[in-house]
Amino acid sequence: MRPSPTPVPLRVADVSLFCKTLRQQLVEKSTTALPSHLAMLNVIAKSAGYRNFQSMRADADSATPHERAEPITLPRGSDLPKPVLRALSHFDTHGRMTRFPLQLSIRELAMLAIWCRLPAKRDLTEGEVNNYIAQFHTFADNATLRRELVNMKLLWRTKDGRVYRKEVPETSADGQLFIKTLMKLTRRVSNTTS
Repeated sequence: MRPSPTPVPLRVADVSLFCKTLRQQLVEKSTTALPSHLAMLNVIAKSAGYRNFQSMRADADSATPHERAEPITLPRGSDLPKPVLRALSHFDTHGRMTRFPLQLSIRELAMLAIWCRLPAKRDLTEGEVNNYIAQFHTFADNATLRRELVNMKLLWRTKDGRVYRKEVPETSADGQLFIKTLMKLTRRVSNTTS
């Protein structure tokens, strides 16, 4: 078997969650025959939080060495609630979402990190929303994140999609703690590197 011409790195912040998701994906796809090479690549990519292997490869291709950041890690025995810890595992030390959370409760927390960085009290075009979103994730899928912000009522848009506006939702205690912790961790990293 020859190696792929361009290696695609696989970083997994939570190996246990990765294994559970991978197992679930394999059970859903199980037939009497083994999955094809491409199907297996897609299963692995989805388990790592990507939409498919192509988005995982695009993420690897788009990150230049100076843009790469480490996944957020907290010391053992952190007293943060489990949902907050799981949401933080989807971000790097630059505060960018590195993979799309599959579990709804974790996704609701993670989307707050993008929402809080959008400008308030002003109308935005789809292109402007995409530009903001692009700064805060690494897997090059503005459309999914924009749609998710609208579905979660964090972002309002006109029926024709021409105008977007940031909404002000009620944020749970976990949501507030998640945002506060993410900003603190990423601020500390950026302060020590500048």
